[in-house]
Amino acid sequence: MMKQNNSFREISDKLLAAGSVLIYPHVNMDGDALGSAVALCRALRDLGKASYILIEDEIPRNLLFMDRGYCTHDQNILEDVDVSLCLDCGDLSRFLKRKDKFLAGKSSICIDHHRTTVPFCDYNYVDPEVAATGQLIYYLLKEMECCTDFRMDGEIADAIFAAITTDTGNFQYSNTTRQCHEIAAELYDLGVDVRRVSQEIYESVRQERILLHSAAVAAMERFAGGKAAMAVVTQDMLKQTGAGMDETEGIVDKLRSIEGVEIAVLVKEDTEKLKLSLRAKSWGNVAVIAEEFGGGGHTKAAGCSLKLPLEEGIPLIRQAVERSLQLYHE
Repeated sequence: MMKQNNSFREISDKLLAAGSVLIYPHVNMDGDALGSAVALCRALRDLGKASYILIEDEIPRNLLFMDRGYCTHDQNILEDVDVSLCLDCGDLSRFLKRKDKFLAGKSSICIDHHRTTVPFCDYNYVDPEVAATGQLIYYLLKEMECCTDFRMDGEIADAIFAAITTDTGNFQYSNTTRQCHEIAAELYDLGVDVRRVSQEIYESVRQERILLHSAAVAAMERFAGGKAAMAVVTQDMLKQTGAGMDETEGIVDKLRSIEGVEIAVLVKEDTEKLKLSLRAKSWGNVAVIAEEFGGGGHTKAAGCSLKLPLEEGIPLIRQAVERSLQLYHE
């Protein structure tokens, strides 16, 4: 039987009773994962807790501005951790290299908003109806304010705004709700610097990233009667442009923005597998595609991996997209 959500009060009480908390965002972290983690880590430190964000890969360049000594790769940073807390991810496969450290915590908490997440921790709050995990962290911190002297400030507001703006496509995606805007309005009262956050995330890109995006879009494939678009980023493309794989962010959204495209797919050639980012525009469902390959996510945004070379993986991906389009367009 699936575990029921705990209340924010229960999770708040657990964190307030802890002396040390280690926070785990998912691998290949995005703005929601890192923004949520930074906001919570900063709050816990303000409350006198020993807290760090344990990561296993590099922070994307456009998100580095949020890390002010919160993130670490050192799995020995804290011993005898009271609480292991994963954010924006709902199973151990999303942070495999840190799994053992996570399980070594005296207790565990999961806070997430993905539809495919099955609560697996001692304490869980999973709500697929919210646009971003950052919203849930905002509600949790509001709960903490009710029973302590802690108060959110501008730095925390910046991190929460970064979480929400990135997962809503700067408040343009279909997951954007009234609550997103209400929280954003309250962040203004806390001193959020929207101009700075937006410039860091959206307007501080390297020329190499632009070249990579151009190459990927130029070589894209349209299929399923034009309703699907797929682009591939290969290791050779990274060498030719000088870009990093972390700079592929945004390519799949460009594909989705094309008139007539309902489902967009970005395939990234990693050293041992293919990583897929999938997006749907209006009536499509990419979660079912991701689930077919062992991944997950939301109806309009999902991801998965295939341990196959490009020449074998691309036909399978194309077939899965076509099946999904036929199923949800009937």
